[in-house]
Amino acid sequence: MNKSWQVWVDDNRGCVGQDGLLQFPDLFGQVAAVRSGNALAVLDGFALIRLEGEDAESFLQGQLSGDIREVGEEARFTTYSTAKGRMLASFLAWQLQGSYYLMVSADICQAIAKRLTMFVMRSKVKVTVLNGADACLLGVRGAQLEAVIAQYYAKPAASPLAVQEQNGDVAIALPGGGFILNLTADSPLAAQLVAEKATAVSSQAWGIRDIDAGIAWVTLATQEQFVPQMANMDLIGAVSFKKGCYPGQEIVARTQYLGKVKRRLFKASLAVSARAGDKLFSPELPEQSIGMVAAVCPVNEVQQEALVVVQTVCWGKGIYLEAEYQHRLECLTLPYPIQDE
Repeated sequence: MNKSWQVWVDDNRGCVGQDGLLQFPDLFGQVAAVRSGNALAVLDGFALIRLEGEDAESFLQGQLSGDIREVGEEARFTTYSTAKGRMLASFLAWQLQGSYYLMVSADICQAIAKRLTMFVMRSKVKVTVLNGADACLLGVRGAQLEAVIAQYYAKPAASPLAVQEQNGDVAIALPGGGFILNLTADSPLAAQLVAEKATAVSSQAWGIRDIDAGIAWVTLATQEQFVPQMANMDLIGAVSFKKGCYPGQEIVARTQYLGKVKRRLFKASLAVSARAGDKLFSPELPEQSIGMVAAVCPVNEVQQEALVVVQTVCWGKGIYLEAEYQHRLECLTLPYPIQDE
């Protein structure tokens, strides 16, 4: 983080928490700003991997679930799986000046970059984890700040996932509203955004935007837990069923074509503290876990909202955070239909 951003953090009483991520006062106020105000977030909970070289496209095409050939004027969500089809990571991928950028959860970034490097072999590809001098990931939401972005790029974003670039500054419009920005160290856009006096937001509070959008990022707590369809990755365009082979492709394709997906991602609320990776239970299938919390964010003093992956047949008899069935989850509405319903 450069000096100008550090001044902004200090002015907004930011500090580093025990998890090593930035925190700001009034978490619930931050969540409210993400949903209905003007929010500016330093997304230190994410990191960027850059792949460059003449074989970068073909290499990624053989590793990831999405069709990398479609990454250009638009970004794409995509996933990276084991040979058994279990997700190791999920990404937002975009292209700039012939290089590919993969936005990924920071807690798995180094391991994923190392794994990708292992499979480069003779391909002409360089894999780099970008540091703070080369990557400044921001989340932006709200009419006031989005007007600044539209003015900077001289036009509003054409559609969700549209990529805009100026002087190395990248803005990606998100489904469900808001932008992901990756700014250069001396970007004039940064100063314009800071001048708007928006609510300073942590990565944790920004997470409610993705929960509302039905997008669950793979983190260290959820690695190798889900086939892409279980986390609705096929429903947000992160899986192509027309491209060639990639790790886990056979399992992913079999799940798609040989019947209904038994587990799906749902949005839920709960009146007790939970964390990503916590197991879930139901009287429908007693004495066994029927799912897992994929993402969670507190929204007020008594309520959290979450994305959970559970067996779809269990909602009728209830989903609970404990095997003793003490705290029942309430199913909320996703912004897209689940095709298996």
